[in-house]
Amino acid sequence: MTHPMVADPQECRDFLAANPQVKFAEVFFTSLAGVPRGKRLRIHELQAIYDYGRFLPGSILVVDVTGADCEDTGLVWEDGDADRRARPVPGTLTLAPWLGDDMAQVMLSLYELDGTANDLDPRHVLAKVLDRFAADGLTPVVACELEFYLVDVEPGPDGAPQPPRSALTGRRPHGVEVYGLPELEAISPFLRELWATADAIGVPLEGAISEFAPSQVELTLKHKPDALRAADDGLLYKRAAKGVALRHGCEATFMAKPWADRAGNGFHVHVSVNDAAGNNLCASEDLEGSALLKCAIGGMKALMGDCMAILAPNANSYRRFKANSYAPVAPTWGVNNRTVSLRVPAGPAPTRHVEHRVAGADANPYLVLAALLACAHHGITHKIDPGPAVVGDGYAAAKAEKASLPTNWFDAVGLFDRSAVLRDYLGDRFVDMFVSVKRTEQARFFEVVTALDYDWYLRNA
Repeated sequence: MTHPMVADPQECRDFLAANPQVKFAEVFFTSLAGVPRGKRLRIHELQAIYDYGRFLPGSILVVDVTGADCEDTGLVWEDGDADRRARPVPGTLTLAPWLGDDMAQVMLSLYELDGTANDLDPRHVLAKVLDRFAADGLTPVVACELEFYLVDVEPGPDGAPQPPRSALTGRRPHGVEVYGLPELEAISPFLRELWATADAIGVPLEGAISEFAPSQVELTLKHKPDALRAADDGLLYKRAAKGVALRHGCEATFMAKPWADRAGNGFHVHVSVNDAAGNNLCASEDLEGSALLKCAIGGMKALMGDCMAILAPNANSYRRFKANSYAPVAPTWGVNNRTVSLRVPAGPAPTRHVEHRVAGADANPYLVLAALLACAHHGITHKIDPGPAVVGDGYAAAKAEKASLPTNWFDAVGLFDRSAVLRDYLGDRFVDMFVSVKRTEQARFFEVVTALDYDWYLRNA
């Protein structure tokens, strides 16, 4: 690995000396499903994690999105639910202000007992892809944008989520009001605390906009030439937004499609590539970008279907992909065009990059970056031509070319399972385990008889 993966024990000693009020710490690991899971410890237990580590069961690597074991992975009974060694991630020991003045948090990664990186840990999967760039003298520069909804802690009369009442106005938002300033002002106490929290935990959270539905918000994270840390930022930002929202009497949901008739929550990733001297190799006076950028886009476009199981990891994820919804429906690219999957934004030549617009906000940040950067590296290595850029309506162009992405969860998982390129970059064992977890989730999801089943079939069948 070319990245420092384990924190120096001195980091803990320095933190405790600077923060004597801290009495507890939450330590957490991110599983394949992208859900942080861990423990709350007394502060006297923390230094031992830095000195040696903490044992966690290997089955936590492959639990489903609800935290239930996935026995078909072979990491539960057959493995004896054996422990792995959790080690702290450098730079992630911070205060956790939304949990109280006496709380800290630190992120963990998992290792085998002999010290080797566990190949199912999402951080290590991403690091493995970054090593391929480093071997070629290249460094991806990445920024994440995540959309979410604020919802009332109590559902509406129909049992569905509802926007929360503003603490300032007492009203629930009801119109679209994209880029509306009054909508941001109505949630300004929440935003102020979220920005302050982001500063406290070292996450470079930037501007906010009111998005394309009532109570939907998007905040951006600063781009950086450290994709591992950019993924950490995405995960820490989601955790902080959820925690701060609860302090304001509501919840932040990154569910891909909470309402059928409202915009989905996207996870947009901005990517460029630097050389060893820090120069942007995507830079060009041509708005389409450099030859290297086009090849990266070519790889992302060619393998987009293979990646969908990671970009859209849940059953609900596929409800987001509708024409004329600002969510992509086909492997298309264009310049200054939000109707395509891969957008080269307008801007000065030195800032040229691509925005990958397909993933949902419910996806695992580490795995999203690992998959799309693997595709970009494959495109650069094999000089893949993306074809002509779409001009105008990307939805119409996709329909005319009969181009599409997998439209359901089952097809997406099958394509991912068969992808030779992603197996090469992410590892056969990782792909096998991810597929096993998702197929277990699929079986469990479709075992549930829902209210819609009764509405459609109880009398009509």
